[in-house]
Amino acid sequence: MTAHKTFHIEFIGEKTIPIEEGESVLDAALKAGIPHYHTCGGHARCSTCRILVSKGKEHLSAINDKEAALREQLTFPSNVRLACQTFVENAPVSIHRIIRDVSDVDLYIDQSENDFSELGEEKELVLFFLDIRDFTPFMEAYLAFDVIHILRKLFGICRTCIEAGGGKIIETAGDGLYAVFGLRCSPETAAMNAIESGFAIFKELENFNRDYVQKYFRHRFQIGIGMHCGNVIVGNVGLGINNNLTVMGLPVNIASRIQSATKDLNNSFLLSNDVLKQAETKDYPSALLTMKGVTDPIQVHLLGEPYYPASVFLLKDKKAENIAAPLT
Repeated sequence: MTAHKTFHIEFIGEKTIPIEEGESVLDAALKAGIPHYHTCGGHARCSTCRILVSKGKEHLSAINDKEAALREQLTFPSNVRLACQTFVENAPVSIHRIIRDVSDVDLYIDQSENDFSELGEEKELVLFFLDIRDFTPFMEAYLAFDVIHILRKLFGICRTCIEAGGGKIIETAGDGLYAVFGLRCSPETAAMNAIESGFAIFKELENFNRDYVQKYFRHRFQIGIGMHCGNVIVGNVGLGINNNLTVMGLPVNIASRIQSATKDLNNSFLLSNDVLKQAETKDYPSALLTMKGVTDPIQVHLLGEPYYPASVFLLKDKKAENIAAPLT
């Protein structure tokens, strides 16, 4: 009886494991204690066990009929394979698990956008800017794939909360995003919804930090949110490659600067007095911001919390529970 060959396969950022000839990547991972997510039991009836092949694509088995049938329904790049249908025939091979748990699944399903192509008018909107704080240390400590993966999850949290409040994300850039509220409702409702969406994002971020980021990456994330409202021009004016919805006007610039001021004021959630008045919510501590190019100071209200120093959040080599007190 001919003995099966044994190879080794690297799960990037996790560990290197043995895999026998004729053994699927999924089976080898599970045998080695890697919790490789798979909902259909390894029968190529879902795509949750997919892997990103970083090295050694030529050392893997050819795509079989089961995998080919699924690939006809879904669009996979050539370096993405199903772990349940993929076998190692030589070495070296390095791969990444794409979906780590059930919360990752929706990130890799195409979602259609609402069509706002008929909008081309002046509207009073709430402008909502969000930035992820101190993201550079995370990029320095982890692989590019992990960085993109975490960004997709963070933006997914933001998108869910923003859209639940009737908002629409206009643009994402790097580790920040810009959204608007009020395309389909009154300014008063838009202001209240935007504030509630902001608080919802902070709540979901805390859950994400506790249940996912600390668990898998020994890290925590902070964000800054700034909001303003006013009359802006809304329309598909052809500024983007895909002629996406564009919102322009001085209130947009002011909202962006308010978000930037979260660092200076050491408070994670700032909104202008105009938004607070529209929402008719309770009063909060306030401060005056002087902005270049804006004649009068802007009164902002502090709804958030002080930031932690960035150094205590990079926990790759520390216990995740050792979190220092916030800055005062």
